[in-house]
Amino acid sequence: MPGTTVTGADLMHDLDASGESRLRIGSLFSGYGGLDLAVEHVFNATTVWFSELNAPVARVFSHHWPDAPNLGDITAIDWRHVEPVDILIGGFPCQDVSTVGKRAGLAPGTRSGLWAHMAIAIDALQPEWVVIENVRGLLSSPATRPPAEGDDHDRRNPSDATPDSATVRGVEPDPWHLGDNATRPLRALGAVLGDLADLRLDARWIGLPASLVGAPHQRFRIFALAGRTVPHPAGDGLIARRGDSRSGASATRDDRAVAPDHRLRAPRTGWLTEQESRIGDAVVPDRRTVQRWGRYADAIARWEHITGRPAPAPALLNYAEGPRPAPAFVEWLMGLPIGWVADSDDLTQNQQLTALGNGVLPLQAVSALSLLAA
Repeated sequence: MPGTTVTGADLMHDLDASGESRLRIGSLFSGYGGLDLAVEHVFNATTVWFSELNAPVARVFSHHWPDAPNLGDITAIDWRHVEPVDILIGGFPCQDVSTVGKRAGLAPGTRSGLWAHMAIAIDALQPEWVVIENVRGLLSSPATRPPAEGDDHDRRNPSDATPDSATVRGVEPDPWHLGDNATRPLRALGAVLGDLADLRLDARWIGLPASLVGAPHQRFRIFALAGRTVPHPAGDGLIARRGDSRSGASATRDDRAVAPDHRLRAPRTGWLTEQESRIGDAVVPDRRTVQRWGRYADAIARWEHITGRPAPAPALLNYAEGPRPAPAFVEWLMGLPIGWVADSDDLTQNQQLTALGNGVLPLQAVSALSLLAA
């Protein structure tokens, strides 16, 4: 990334002499941990704490990361007392930016507007890297940014700053219309990238479908990777300019000590290496697969090969309500190990389906982050 001295190779394989990972992850809007799996795999890191408001889903996360405490509601966290991390990750709620939602956009008071609290966490914790995941609607949904404290829009944006007759050269084209002017209103991704720039983070982003890694569905997602470019002076970030709703200003990174007994564990994602190695292999469905899946046989056989396990039954039969998706099948569609979510006794079948539907496909995230970090 421009302005940084760490290469993609350094980023993905930053190990100490003992072979343990030196990078610590803080996880927001964690769900069942799909993004955590990808970031741990790509960065050789480990999640040391997480924030998940949904109690049953949080128990699923805690089952797989038993040493990581749950900080709970992101709006109630005092970041001055949180262990610092090297990488902060999160897929903030998509309800208001999704193309199938109400399209309220990225605005104060909306679920998707919780991005502002993630930005506050970035400002307070000062991680070296930030990873963000969200839906395609981030490209087209509107964004409403709260006015900066003491901002004088007319003074900062005089009408004659760029005369209509001026020829603008050397400006990067904006095919996604992420900027903010009269004809191109600010979009959600533009607001996120702008906030990251304000926080002195240099961001790259990419959008790709899950089918790119062999999944039998599209599930297009946006991923962003941001790295620190210059030191961040205390008190000169979003909190200082927009006002701090908490009890005190954020502390600087150097003011907080790392727990002396903190030791990182080995990555838990060896199965992702196996999945990566199978992407692109030629797969021909056998007769049984063709008979069972018909026109979907090629896609099913390819994903069975990549995941290394057969597809479970796709539906559960319920004579009162008719067939419904089987959580085990949706879990397989997400490329997760057997029982990662579906074996949880803490979630009903409906809750399992909701958690899986809101989650991240780890192999898709691995592919995106590998491209962004290259």
